[in-house]
Amino acid sequence: MCGRFTLSVSADELERAFAGFTFPAAYAPRYNIAPTQPVLALPNDGLQQADFFLWGLIPSWAKDPSLASRLINARGESLAEKPAFRGAFKYRRCLIPANGFYEWAARPGTKAKIPYFIHLKNGAPFAFAGLWEEWRAADGSVVRSCTIITTAPNEWLAALHNRMPVILPREDYEAWLDPTPQTPERLKRLLRPFPAEQMEMYPVSNLVNNPANDRQECLTPVSRD
Repeated sequence: MCGRFTLSVSADELERAFAGFTFPAAYAPRYNIAPTQPVLALPNDGLQQADFFLWGLIPSWAKDPSLASRLINARGESLAEKPAFRGAFKYRRCLIPANGFYEWAARPGTKAKIPYFIHLKNGAPFAFAGLWEEWRAADGSVVRSCTIITTAPNEWLAALHNRMPVILPREDYEAWLDPTPQTPERLKRLLRPFPAEQMEMYPVSNLVNNPANDRQECLTPVSRD
């Protein structure tokens, strides 16, 4: 799964990584992004405009927005079958920019878990494969929300967790953001584990355990002797 991530690059780096999109002036680096918070997403609505979406999908048919907290991730293998995701899978896909994510590993012999920061070796920003929706409240207000798609882990991350977020290579951005309806067969081939040899990780402090700690110190490596 993916339950915490970072987007700590500068606005210039972000614009270079996702050329062709415009970004909100309110963008600021984030070091500990948590579910139900606003996250930057690039939807396939044809406008080429990045915007802030609620992290946690609210299907258009939901009676209230509380469902969001249970739909922060979507299993790639079942997107075409699940009522909460199948419409968005066909019509409403997005990129969710990041430059790393956190995962927790059990400390042998204790109940404690060690947080790790996982990122690309080259330090570049990347994109999670996501889905987005619009939900209309009784008062007419509209909430745009999103979810991060997960898949089986690569051989390197399998030691930490039995799932990992789908990280799309840049050559797949265009296909994923194609605004025309797509078949599950065409899309599912994009939902594969990212190559382990392009990733690395290191342990970080327990600061990241609290979503209120959204600061650069969350990324500081620590010793776990």
